[in-house]
Amino acid sequence: MKIGRVVGTVVTPVQHPAYDGHKLLAVRPLDPDGSEASDRMFTAVDRAQAGVGDIVLLMAEGSSVRALVGEKAPIRCAVVGVIDEIALDGRVVFPGW
Repeated sequence: MKIGRVVGTVVTPVQHPAYDGHKLLAVRPLDPDGSEASDRMFTAVDRAQAGVGDIVLLMAEGSSVRALVGEKAPIRCAVVGVIDEIALDGRVVFPGW
């Protein structure tokens, strides 16, 4: 599991049929303290009705994601939750980054 911030949506004119009916999100990975873990972004299938700006919980293990979607598909990452709060050592760090 990883955390990230949704930075946009992904629209594709042509895609694998496994993506039909799924919203695709552009996500930037975050460290638990809220700093960006990387300057890279990746695409994730939305399973939690997340939106731009949300801090999200990501399942990023390909076989687990494919089992979640329920089909053989070229899917590596899925948003599985929207995070309300993160506490480290008993101290709430999100919200408040």
